[in-house]
Amino acid sequence: MEHTSKYLVPEIKLSCYEDKFSRTEIMFDQHMLIWFISGETKIVQSEATHTFKTGDIFLIPRNKPATVINYPTEGLPHKTVVMLLTEKILRNFYNGLEVNAEAAPVSKIHHFKNHPLLESCLASLVPYFDMKEPFPENLALLKITEAISILRTIDAQIDGVLANFDDPHKVNLISFMEKNFMFNMPLEKFSYLTGRSLTTFKRDFAKAFNTTPQRWLTQKRLELAHYQLTERKNKPVEVCYEVGFENLSHFSFAFKKQFGYAPTELVMQRAGR
Repeated sequence: MEHTSKYLVPEIKLSCYEDKFSRTEIMFDQHMLIWFISGETKIVQSEATHTFKTGDIFLIPRNKPATVINYPTEGLPHKTVVMLLTEKILRNFYNGLEVNAEAAPVSKIHHFKNHPLLESCLASLVPYFDMKEPFPENLALLKITEAISILRTIDAQIDGVLANFDDPHKVNLISFMEKNFMFNMPLEKFSYLTGRSLTTFKRDFAKAFNTTPQRWLTQKRLELAHYQLTERKNKPVEVCYEVGFENLSHFSFAFKKQFGYAPTELVMQRAGR
């Protein structure tokens, strides 16, 4: 897989995947605004799965785990303009403004399909990626400020996302894990998102589930994989990455150890072979 990124500044880049497929397990530390030039992306989150294609513009909020699967389409690479809306920039932007910064009930992906103002703002960055000289930081800040201003104009709820700088609060561990077990994150990330230290997370987990996080996560992911293979008729390679395994061979080994047969055998049985 060939992946290239060209940076105007650390907050703005052009990302390009030339190969057939890429998959990343991500929890963004900063809000990310993305415009699709070509290709297709599937983003799996706890409450929904989203598919984005050429022309789509969307905002992924920070501290929201997701599985991101990129596909080139129609012979074109997976190509996007990505803008990070960092906490520093957002704090400076909102300094002095009176806004309702209460967090939205569900910190979800915001989709702005083919919106002319946002598309014009992000498309105007593309020619600068061919520059040999450094991109002026003051001009980059103007572009990011323009994007934030447009977001606030077209989405009345966006301040609840962008102007909220709180760290995750302590949440119900069982409910959170049941919703987010399919994300292949380090335990440190799980503990942070539940508002706990790693030590407290492990202690609370043992009390809640009477097992270790690693064993519980593997069991839950395999159960979800079995359901997707049998009920949704998904392919093993799709299931593998969407339920939180790092590669197909590890998934197949764990699946066979758990159920006594490989995912491919289940698919063949399903097809009546």
